[in-house]
Amino acid sequence: MASADDAERQVDLGATALAAEQEKRLVRTLTRLDTIFLIIAAVVALDVVAQVASYGGETFTWALVIAVFFLVPMALIFAETGAAFTQEGGPYQWVKYAFGRGWSAVSTVMYWITNPIWLGGSLAFVGYEAWNAYVFDISSSFAHYLFLLIFIWFAIFLAIISLKTGKHFITAAAIAKIVVALSLVVTALIYAIQNGAAGLDTTSFSPTLAGFLGVVPLLLFAYVGFEAPNAAAEEMENPGRDVPRAIGVGATVTALTYLLPIFAILAVIPADQVSGIGGFLDAVAVVYSVWGGAAEVLLVVTAILFVYALANQGSSWMIVTDRMQAMAAADGSFFGGFFGEFSERLHTPVRMNILSGVVSTVFMIAAMQLTEGDAAAIFVTVLIIAITTLLLSYLIILPAVMRLKTKYPNVPRPYAVPGGNGGFIALGVLALAWIVLGSWVALFPGTLEGLFGIEYPFEEIWGLSQARFEIFTLGTMGLVILLGIAGYIGGAKLRQTIGPDPEAPKGALGD
Repeated sequence: MASADDAERQVDLGATALAAEQEKRLVRTLTRLDTIFLIIAAVVALDVVAQVASYGGETFTWALVIAVFFLVPMALIFAETGAAFTQEGGPYQWVKYAFGRGWSAVSTVMYWITNPIWLGGSLAFVGYEAWNAYVFDISSSFAHYLFLLIFIWFAIFLAIISLKTGKHFITAAAIAKIVVALSLVVTALIYAIQNGAAGLDTTSFSPTLAGFLGVVPLLLFAYVGFEAPNAAAEEMENPGRDVPRAIGVGATVTALTYLLPIFAILAVIPADQVSGIGGFLDAVAVVYSVWGGAAEVLLVVTAILFVYALANQGSSWMIVTDRMQAMAAADGSFFGGFFGEFSERLHTPVRMNILSGVVSTVFMIAAMQLTEGDAAAIFVTVLIIAITTLLLSYLIILPAVMRLKTKYPNVPRPYAVPGGNGGFIALGVLALAWIVLGSWVALFPGTLEGLFGIEYPFEEIWGLSQARFEIFTLGTMGLVILLGIAGYIGGAKLRQTIGPDPEAPKGALGD
């Protein structure tokens, strides 16, 4: 029997009337296989492969080390948590149950805002460069803008349509990523047999501290997101059963889809010739020469699949993060609830999807206009830090899932990390240590290099003095946090309708 304290906690952590209404509009449509493909479509970033490879052979070593000591712990702890706490909104709900709505409001904004900014300020431009270089020329100003707008709003459209339909596009994108990665790896092997592995002759895989500090934020960013499908947990057929297995398969495929292409690129192209943006398709173009007259057609097809996979990666993240932010809005943690409405016909958070599209478009236009001098350097700084907020959100999410482990011991856990509470907390602390390190390097680049006597030409790298960089970096972070706080304050009236949540996991609220 629940005590008075339990009853009070149940009301405090329950759902608003609006959130309870939105939960009734959700339709269970995601199978285990759909969830696996959603993880692959969202987490695997082919554009990051070349960026990582551009740091040289040691990044393969670091990618392997970080996969073992960061990717695996993250996958394990989110497999357990995601199977136990299966409310729509995923990490929003986890932080709410652990620390309350205030903290959850901030962490969810940090988690969400990365993705529309990344879509409009980065992914769209990578897609444009690939299409322009390998499909057909669209270098005129009008064609450039048109492509970017189509790219952004195609991704948003895929997030708006019903998940029952949209999941087929997700599946196609996940398969496209695997096909493109395998085509590079297999063809690189054939190329190396015929022409030798020139890249391996000039590449050292010996790790260095300088290389580690340079690549760690990028690799951590590449390896996060296994908890993302839980944002649609109430749209899964059986999250308690399917989440752990989907994360297990998804994490394995993710690790291989990063490690094998990175090695393939480094094997055929000297590290100093690998570019960050075009490096992936540049490597494909080199190895496809083994196909003779068919190489040009195969390269065009591969480039189209690459661009489609990029757009769908943006939409896959929108599908999950827009649901998180919409549930926060419906639950009184992001202004007055306007963005918390799910379409009765499509069962998707259309208003939130459109807001993400507008944010993406604004950042795309800013990126097109701010191309020279200080303005360009400032924009790039703001863009990178805004994208990094996803990584920083785990500074709240990881302590929250560790708190859930001890705060709600009676919640059934269909999957449990080996080692009980101690094993779970140990993995959580290890993952959190990586996040702290990556966040510090992202927010304060050059400081650890200076501590260890490693040369770091700050202005040459960033185009700004370190003082100005930190002003814009911390200013951007401050604005994101203030947005989360303002959203929480703006939801005060809606929170007056909070009542017990019938969808809360058994054992979480004293029942």
